[in-house]
Amino acid sequence: MARTWLSVTVELLGGRGEELWPWPGRVFAVGPSHTFMELANAVNDAFGRWDRSHLSMFTLADGRVVTDAATGAEMAGSIAGPITESVDIESAKVARLLGPGAEFGFTFDLGDDWTHRCVVGGDKVDPVEVLGITPGHPLPYWGWGNIPDQYGRRWAEDDGQSRVPSRPTQPHPMLLHAWPGREQVPPLDLSELREAIAAGDGARFLAAVRGHDVDDALQQVGAGLPMALETRREQAEPVTLSVVNRLTRHAGAGDEVLAEDLLACLRGHPLAGQVVPVDLEMLGTELEGDLSMSDRWLRRPAHRGCLRREQH
Repeated sequence: MARTWLSVTVELLGGRGEELWPWPGRVFAVGPSHTFMELANAVNDAFGRWDRSHLSMFTLADGRVVTDAATGAEMAGSIAGPITESVDIESAKVARLLGPGAEFGFTFDLGDDWTHRCVVGGDKVDPVEVLGITPGHPLPYWGWGNIPDQYGRRWAEDDGQSRVPSRPTQPHPMLLHAWPGREQVPPLDLSELREAIAAGDGARFLAAVRGHDVDDALQQVGAGLPMALETRREQAEPVTLSVVNRLTRHAGAGDEVLAEDLLACLRGHPLAGQVVPVDLEMLGTELEGDLSMSDRWLRRPAHRGCLRREQH
């Protein structure tokens, strides 16, 4: 796409009786068909205004005011200040009234007077180049600075007089990448897992595994992954890779062998070792009773109803 969009820098000068410095700002890509109302909404989105039950108004360098029809008529009939011409904010196109280098003002909430300085860049931009898409409304593609809360609130129940709540003694688990905790994750239903494997139902197997704590049952999950790869390969590949990584990290008895077998299944390579038939129901019972399988490990390779046995 050609460089046909305006680049509009909007800086917040202040509001609620407070002058800001440095001025926080955002740079918007504004298309030829975008109205001033669409630009006002984009600015209010970018500056974190959640209560939109207030008026928005643009003031152009020639004194014209761009706002809703009722407010414009009221301002035009005012007995104070210069007589102004009102422009409808809903229908007026930004690109029709402003060109490169133009400076204009934007005010949100005529009571708190959040005042912004807006400047159209000297060069037009290609939205795909700066945004990666061609949006249906103005969007910011650059920015800086801290955005003040619309009503000056510092926390949810801030009444302007109460003391700031004490900081927690420990960081939130999300900051430590420890959320959700294992106690929040539902356990794996081994019976459902075994039934899905016995039925050769890849979708059911994956549903039993996803969203559950599998770290204590990696061997059982690994037994069904070749079947899932055969029947639901696209959905099973990321699950298989995750289990391989978990097996490598866990490094328990048989984990290395199972990880190698699963990698072979992912790559479509034949398994090494002797292959013997196995009753999966009996296998499930044995695994549930003895997870270590200290005298042997059993694997189920892709494309075959059997598992590998290696003597140690």
